[in-house]
Amino acid sequence: MIRLDNISKQNGHQILFIEASAALQRGEKIGLVGPNGAGKTTLFRMITGEEAPDEGQIAVDRGTTIGYFSQDVGEMAGKSAIAEVMDGAGPVSEVAAELARLEAAMTDPDQADDMEAILERYGEVQHRFEELDGYALEARAREVLSGLGFSPEMMDGDVGKLSGGWKMRVALARILLMRPDVLLLDEPSNHLDLESLIWLEKFLQGHEGALMMTSHDREFMNRVVSKIVEIDGGTLTTYSGDYAFYEAQRALAERQQQAQFDRQQAMLAKEVAFIERFKARASHAAQVQSRVKKLDKIEKIEPPRRRQTVMFEFLPAPRSGEDVVVLKNVHKAYGSHTIYDGFDFTVRRRERWCVMGVNGAGKSTLLKLVAGATEPDDGTVAVGGSVKMGYFAQHAMDLLDGDRTVFATLEDAFPQAGQGSLRTLAGCFGFSGDDIEKRCRVLSGGEKARLVMALMLYDPPNFLVLDEPTNHLDMSTKEMLIRALADYEGTMLFVSHDRHFLAALSNRVLEVTADGVHQYGGGYTEYVGSTGQEAPGLRS
Repeated sequence: MIRLDNISKQNGHQILFIEASAALQRGEKIGLVGPNGAGKTTLFRMITGEEAPDEGQIAVDRGTTIGYFSQDVGEMAGKSAIAEVMDGAGPVSEVAAELARLEAAMTDPDQADDMEAILERYGEVQHRFEELDGYALEARAREVLSGLGFSPEMMDGDVGKLSGGWKMRVALARILLMRPDVLLLDEPSNHLDLESLIWLEKFLQGHEGALMMTSHDREFMNRVVSKIVEIDGGTLTTYSGDYAFYEAQRALAERQQQAQFDRQQAMLAKEVAFIERFKARASHAAQVQSRVKKLDKIEKIEPPRRRQTVMFEFLPAPRSGEDVVVLKNVHKAYGSHTIYDGFDFTVRRRERWCVMGVNGAGKSTLLKLVAGATEPDDGTVAVGGSVKMGYFAQHAMDLLDGDRTVFATLEDAFPQAGQGSLRTLAGCFGFSGDDIEKRCRVLSGGEKARLVMALMLYDPPNFLVLDEPTNHLDMSTKEMLIRALADYEGTMLFVSHDRHFLAALSNRVLEVTADGVHQYGGGYTEYVGSTGQEAPGLRS
C-alpha cells in the first residue's frame, strides 16, 4: 500500500535518512521505533505529503485513505466533542451539519414563512443522512469516545473547555472513526489512562486496515504490532515480530557484530605486529609486502552502533521509621463529589504501593494528601519519623524557571555538588553534550519530566510519591528508571498507567473504586491474576 524507495532527508545539518527503504502492506501493523530525533514524525509527515523527501520517492496506492494522528491537535472550540469527532468522518459529517442547521431553522420564528421549503429540504437531507448510515455514525462516535474515557456529559459539552489531554483524545477519536485504509498514529498512548489504553489496544487489534504507530508503552506496542521498523543512523531496518522480538534480535545482532569486530581486530593486530617485527628484514620483505596488501584489501567491520544508556544509581537514603505515613478517618470531597469518606490507610517501610482507579476516583488526590499538597476535610494524615519525601507531580514541570539552563537548574538545587557529579547526573537523565545548556523554556515535556526526576532523586528521599512519573518518558529512560527504582531501598507510593512499570516495581495494590477502597497484598501481576482484569474500570 505504501512504499518508501531509497529516500534521503536532511533537516538543517541533521541527516535523518540516507537511501532508506521500507514498505507497509495491506493489513500490516507496524511499530516505528528509534531514538528521539531520529525522524519518526518526519517519516509520518512524508507519507501524508506534508513534507517531501530530498531524494527517492514515497508511493501510495491509488485510492488509499490515510488517517494521521499527531500530537499537534490544533484549535478546538465552539462545538461539542461528539460534533468535533463526527466532523472528521468525511461527507456524512457535512450532511449532519446541514441537518443540525435545518433543525435549528425549524424552531426559529423568524423563518416561519420559509417553513415549507425548510421541511422539504430537511426530508431530502435526512434521506441522504440515512443513506450514509449517519445515525449509526453518531452511535459509533459515542462508542469510540466512551472507550477513550468520555462521559455522556463530556461528549455533549463544549470541546473548547476540555484540557489539552482530553482534546488529544478527541483528535484520536476523529481518526479512529474515519476507519481509513491506513492509520498513522504518533504516540496515541500518551494522555490515556489504563482503561482507555486497554480499550484502544483492543480497537487496534480489531482494525482491518494497515497501521503504523509510535509509542513509548512497551506492553501496548507488544500487543498491537507484529512488525517493527527501526530508524537508526539514517537507515530503516525491518524486524518481523513484536517489540520484545525486536529487542532480542537487535541485542543478538549487536553481540554477533561485536564478536566479528573483536575477531577482526585481533587478526589485524596480529598482522600489524608481524609487519612491524619483520619490515626491516630483507629476508621477510615478500611476506611483509604480501600482508600489507592483504590488509589494504580487507573490508573493515564496524563495531555495533550502541545507543548511549547511562545507569542512574541511588546514593543510600537515610532509613525511615516503620510507619511511613498513616491516614486515619480521612474525608475529602470536591463540592458535592465525595472522594474519601472515613478512609484509613498505612504505608510501611519498603512497601511499594501502586494506586489504581478510573479517572476521578481519587488517585492523585491521595498522593496530594500524603505529600501535604492538599488537606483532608476531616481526619488526619501523619508522616512518620525520619521520613524524607520526594514528590513528583505533573505540575512540578511548570515550576521550572524557563530562563535557567538545565545545568544551572541542577547547580541551583545542589550548590555543594561538584560539576563532574552534576554532569553525570544530567547524563543519566538524557542530557549530554550541549543539551545541558538548553534553557528550560525550550525543553519538551519529556525533557522537563527527566529534569524534575533528576532534581528529586540526586539527594535521595526514603519515600517516593510519584504521580504518573513515566508520562512523556521514552522507552530507554523508562527502562533506566525501572532498573534504578528496582534497586531503591526506600518506600514508594505511585500512580502509573504503564503496565511494565506497574508490574516491575509494585508489591502492593490500592484500588480506589466507587464501591470503596480495596487493598491487595502482592504487586500488579498478582492483582491481575486475582481480579482477572488489568484495570479497575474493566471489571464487570
